[in-house]
Amino acid sequence: MSGELYSQLIGAAAGTLLLSAVMVVWRRSLSVDLRLLAVQGVALGVLVAVMALHEGDPLLLLVALMVLVLKAVVLPVALARGMAATQADHERAPLLNPTASLLACVGLAGLAYVVSAPLASSGDDPALRAVPIGVTLVLIGLLTLTTRRRAMSQLIGFVMMDNGIATVALLTAGGVPLVVELGVSLDVLLVVLILLVLTSRMQAAFGGTDLDELKELHD
Repeated sequence: MSGELYSQLIGAAAGTLLLSAVMVVWRRSLSVDLRLLAVQGVALGVLVAVMALHEGDPLLLLVALMVLVLKAVVLPVALARGMAATQADHERAPLLNPTASLLACVGLAGLAYVVSAPLASSGDDPALRAVPIGVTLVLIGLLTLTTRRRAMSQLIGFVMMDNGIATVALLTAGGVPLVVELGVSLDVLLVVLILLVLTSRMQAAFGGTDLDELKELHD
């Protein structure tokens, strides 16, 4: 793979990661958010596959396949089933409206570029230059997690944060060992499944998963 093609593919995959995260913040439909999460998983899998092909590392190619299956298929499907169980397809009243959320994304992207500038400028590798996008993904996931009211929306933010952390780890380390990625991925899958069970129980017990309404019930 030529250096120019490698740089373009890394940039395209990283750009797709960032665009899908911003679209999740902008949209309020949870079903659309899950499709965007699947797109994000595909982009992350492609990112790892490009790095594997560039380095000629077959184990890293296995990591790419595992990332693709878990983050583009398994997690979105599991979340979709949880959404069907809770019958919640729309984020009704997030703490930030779409305009304020997009402005917050711009600010977080600026912060990410400032914080990760020393690392991004430490070499000529296109993967290092894409690190600020991974940090931005973490911050946007945190923003989604803290400003959405429905439990399912917060789960989507949690998965986006994990995608961002995985992106930064892969870009800075040039890939991670297969065993490490397998362990981390299974941990995330387990956490998501547990939270889905809790969300379904909340829906069955209280008839909703809006955390603010549940706090009012507690008071």
